[in-house]
Amino acid sequence: MNRLLPLAALLALAAFWFSGSDYYTGLAVKIMIYAIFALSLQLLVGGAGLVSLGHAAFFGIGAYVAALLSPESEAAGLWWLLPAALLAAGAYALVTGSLALRTRGVYFIMVTLAFSQMAYYVFHDTKIGGGSDGIYLYFRPDLSLGGWTPVDLSDPATFYFFVLAGLALTWGFLALLRRSPFGTALNGIRINEQRMRAAGYSTYRYKLAAYVVGAMLAGLAGFLFALKDGFVTPELLAWEQSGLVLLMVILGGMGSLGGAVLGTVTMVLLQELFQSQELFGDYARHWHLPLGIAIIVLVALLPNGLAGLPAQWRERRQAREVDDARAAGATSPRNDAGSAPRAEAMPAAPRLPLQGERHV
Repeated sequence: MNRLLPLAALLALAAFWFSGSDYYTGLAVKIMIYAIFALSLQLLVGGAGLVSLGHAAFFGIGAYVAALLSPESEAAGLWWLLPAALLAAGAYALVTGSLALRTRGVYFIMVTLAFSQMAYYVFHDTKIGGGSDGIYLYFRPDLSLGGWTPVDLSDPATFYFFVLAGLALTWGFLALLRRSPFGTALNGIRINEQRMRAAGYSTYRYKLAAYVVGAMLAGLAGFLFALKDGFVTPELLAWEQSGLVLLMVILGGMGSLGGAVLGTVTMVLLQELFQSQELFGDYARHWHLPLGIAIIVLVALLPNGLAGLPAQWRERRQAREVDDARAAGATSPRNDAGSAPRAEAMPAAPRLPLQGERHV
């Protein structure tokens, strides 16, 4: 069942393109891109126990590389532009992660936030990428082979299925990584890092590798986001983006890949719901307030996230069954003597004879 559900979801997304609605297909593309972003952070939070508040830096770097390296007069080559975005995000993660991972707990959170804000102000306060006004991406890249263009992302259908393929590959890669010895080591580090060190594992290298891999996947999400809107601003690197994707992971459940996707779907749909002027009229301008209340309610009612909801239901059902059994035992019928009926005597368990006893 755990393997069939992701496959069914991917098939449903593939079939969703044929709905014919530009608004809903655009919303689906946004959800898929943010799902890749959330999965990249889930590798750190749920895999290695590294809570980062600066993950948006890699998201924004991937987007800016896509915009800055794309020429204004023609489409760039996908075969080199996409690796450039991933490598740029990974390089920044390698430099900053080698320093941030020497801290722990709340200090790690604050250091990652500081590095993310550094990248934000580089693009915001300088002319790199247009400053605070941002930069446009005029042409989506394509993949040309001798005059033949098998992948032209300017076509809406091609771009939709390209994003869907990116989500499927990200999911499959992380699923294999979780089952690999590397993923097992990360899980051990999350549970008890000192014991992993005592067992001979270099936990720093494992965490740094996970940090870089997660950053490259976030760069992939940023690359796709830049291609989607054709416009990149420094706000993609702001701490609000890091907090948003962290909320997606927490809301969905930090222990599973499906939880990150569920959290993304819920968060994006809640944003669209509360921003709808057709439903809320002028009150839609204050959409942050109902969104915050909804998040508080969901987190309070679902301590293990949306992915833990089936297990939570099973626990409650089992608890009710135990309570019903106890209540039935307390109200069991009395016998003629007025006392509760005694259970039939169980046969004694066989045992070895003691010294001096006869062997039967």
